[in-house]
Amino acid sequence: MHSFYNMKKSTFTLILIFLSLNIYSQNKLAYQIFNSKGKKTSYNKMMKSISHANVILFGEIHNNPITHWLQYEVSLDLLNNGDLKFGAEMFEADNQNELNLYLKDRIDFETFDSVARLWSNYKTDYAPLVELAKSNDKEFIATNIPRRYASLVYRKGFEVLYTLSEKEKSWIAPLPIEYDPELPGYKNMLTMMGGHGGENFPKAQAIKDATMAYFISVNLVKNQKFIHFNGTYHSDNYEGILWYLKKLKPNLNYVTIATVLQSQVNKLDEENLSKADFIICVDENMTTTY
Repeated sequence: MHSFYNMKKSTFTLILIFLSLNIYSQNKLAYQIFNSKGKKTSYNKMMKSISHANVILFGEIHNNPITHWLQYEVSLDLLNNGDLKFGAEMFEADNQNELNLYLKDRIDFETFDSVARLWSNYKTDYAPLVELAKSNDKEFIATNIPRRYASLVYRKGFEVLYTLSEKEKSWIAPLPIEYDPELPGYKNMLTMMGGHGGENFPKAQAIKDATMAYFISVNLVKNQKFIHFNGTYHSDNYEGILWYLKKLKPNLNYVTIATVLQSQVNKLDEENLSKADFIICVDENMTTTY
């Protein structure tokens, strides 16, 4: 009887230990990739879809290390499988010459840093992409409007752009700027600001979207892919940059990638469905780069 009791006790203890180990040995995923319908997918399946695209809009959360790592990995794999051109929101069109000089080793990093208005997180988050383009002798396009002109639009509307010089106008999308205030992304911006930003707030976003789309479109080359890095809001829900791109180049194949944060990454929250062709869902506890 005593032996049987000890055996039951030992068995119960082993079960508890097993359950405890099982709980803490579950995979802790840092991220999960989903398709637009919320079905889990793999990096390889995403790359297979990207392989058929002319333009990839890679939406990031600016301080998210998972996004930046995947941007690098996707770019590296695309380089290994064909011709590629880079572009990014993080470089403004009037700094294209400085970016070109750096890519060609005609100026050093210190000079580049002093003249190109680099983002504060450049060294951790964007330098790897620029160096990848540089080491492979690939073009990197500065697609964004100079921020001072976006600020002018925020204060005075699109009309102020007509006062710019011809040289300044060469750094923005051609005028007039088509604008649809009923696009959900722009309407949501007004809601987020509680009406304090005024109707020019989403217009400042739109001039960025239109300019990035324009510089992507004029730099497209046949049989060459263009990968573009931008804040995810600029291409979420197939709006923003993509809305303008499709007006300029409607017959191209586009793939969009969005980044979202969730408390759990095993299932995509309903609000994040259909944000892009592929949604990178990152654990909200993920460390940030700044």
